[in-house]
Amino acid sequence: MAKRTYGDEFGFATRAVHTGNDVDAETGAIRRPITMANSYELPYDPSDINWSSAAANLYTRNGGSNQKYLQEKIASLEGAPDCVALASGVAALSGLFFSLLRAGDHVVFAKVTYIAAYRLLHELLNNKFGVETTIVDTTDPDAVRAAIRPNTKLVHIETPGNPTISITDIAQMAEIAHAHGALLSVDNTFASPFNQRPYELGADLVVESLTKYINGHGDAMGGAVIGRPAELDVIRAQAQVNLGGTISPFNAWLIMRGCVTLPLRMRQHNESAMKVAEWLEGRRGVRFVSYPGLPSHCGHEIAARQMKPGFGGMMSFGLDADHDTHNKFVAALRVITSAVSLGHDESLIAFLGEDDERQYLYPEEFHGGFFRFSVGLEDVEDIIADLDGAFRAVGM
Repeated sequence: MAKRTYGDEFGFATRAVHTGNDVDAETGAIRRPITMANSYELPYDPSDINWSSAAANLYTRNGGSNQKYLQEKIASLEGAPDCVALASGVAALSGLFFSLLRAGDHVVFAKVTYIAAYRLLHELLNNKFGVETTIVDTTDPDAVRAAIRPNTKLVHIETPGNPTISITDIAQMAEIAHAHGALLSVDNTFASPFNQRPYELGADLVVESLTKYINGHGDAMGGAVIGRPAELDVIRAQAQVNLGGTISPFNAWLIMRGCVTLPLRMRQHNESAMKVAEWLEGRRGVRFVSYPGLPSHCGHEIAARQMKPGFGGMMSFGLDADHDTHNKFVAALRVITSAVSLGHDESLIAFLGEDDERQYLYPEEFHGGFFRFSVGLEDVEDIIADLDGAFRAVGM
């Protein structure tokens, strides 16, 4: 049977189900198996093989079958020509930065970013390898233009940003970066490709923590960089083969399985988060709610333009209360789990206190401590009732 392909003529959900999957040639199974092998058989004369090549199955650190199936699916969902899947979202970030930047290059990056991106750019690459970096409010295009230098190689943003849920205009950032000869990379983890496809909006490189929404079940770890082969071949050779950031076959298989239901899950995340955000915004005792679906969010108009069909399942909110009351609030929850990560089937909440070293980068309303909240797939009435019960438990 010829290999089945699923291109742009098919919808997102159809591609989520079928792309990267095919009938197994050996068994006839309609689901590709996990290939838990470190090595693949060599040809009769292997003497001219490039042992660092990722082009053919050779050694699983160089790339394996399950990884390649997953890459095909993710590239299709992102609307991009190529993808490299790595061991985690941080492996994807570090792989991108390490592979494409050199000493003396300059990076402009968003003041609201995942802590690992902040560490990599603000500390490790800066201090250890001489990559110059500037932190900027990427919601302000004039600030980005002012920060760019002749040696700026990359502009890196997150939208929605972690953890304050800031919104940056992707198309505008692409225009600014490209006008100065720089690349634009976008961490799309909080949105997922169901809600937002940065490559189609002009980004050169897209980063996804596959651990989060794309897997969706809290049981596998992976990351991906999506873009053009010109950049991804460098990342594949350096971050995957030479640094060894390869995703395991089992994790690739689990994420391949998980992302089949991405469209269904994201519709529910979008719907439930909107209802929860509206409820929180009207609840006495809430200091602020940051969710891009709310008209009160300063980035709502941009989000409505670039996030379709929904605004995701992530929000932040704070209480009109002291530090300990925030912790007591979390302790009173019965349905919502206090844990890091996001995009799982279960709702997750984390209290970020006033001593966060990046507090000075956040808007003033976040300075009293706040929650990062990932709205899950439970009945939304139960989520809201759980929050209401916690409010009552702390006397609010």
